[in-house]
Amino acid sequence: MYSIAPSILSANFVRLEEEIAAVESGGATILHVDVMDGRFVPNITIGLPVVKSIRKATSMTIDTHLMIVEPGDYAVQFVDAGADMVSVHIEADQHIHRTLQSIRDAGAKAGVVINPGTPLNSVSEAIYHADYVLIMSVNPGFGGQKFIPRSLDRLRELRQMITDRGLDVRIEIDGGIDMSNINVVADAGADIMVAGSAVFGMGDPAEAVRALSNKGAVWV
Repeated sequence: MYSIAPSILSANFVRLEEEIAAVESGGATILHVDVMDGRFVPNITIGLPVVKSIRKATSMTIDTHLMIVEPGDYAVQFVDAGADMVSVHIEADQHIHRTLQSIRDAGAKAGVVINPGTPLNSVSEAIYHADYVLIMSVNPGFGGQKFIPRSLDRLRELRQMITDRGLDVRIEIDGGIDMSNINVVADAGADIMVAGSAVFGMGDPAEAVRALSNKGAVWV
């Protein structure tokens, strides 16, 4: 069973509180928040003040994805701001173990993220220290991109790696998830589906979450 994590990157920020309430009413339990610094990726989004405000507006799990350089300097600050999950890119952090441990020590779930062009074995050691792995199924930086088909093989390989090692590590996937591919992505091993345009670009975010959701066990 999988969970839908609506990504506010595609939401209407003028009506953000309403958009968040809508996906929560549709059954979402995780809210995905992309933090971009214009350096690690070619876009700038939101920061700590917005996460603090979102925390006041919802009881959903806040899943903060840091697409920034030197994430170890900021990860715990996002936990303090209200994030329940914080993920950092393997490509951006030379001290990934220390960062993941600091997130856990601060009371949040720690995730490691991997880009489409990065070999999967780059996270082979980090997964021992993570609660989840986020596979990017598009190149990070912008919403509305098409799913990269090769991501399915990477999902299967990662799921097998986790199983072979007997680890309790979840798999999250982000990029191009919609009604056309969600079933095959779930079959490949994803536990958490990040969906932006497929939720906030469909007119009724609550109904979009219901349509994408496979009702059942939810990991929070």
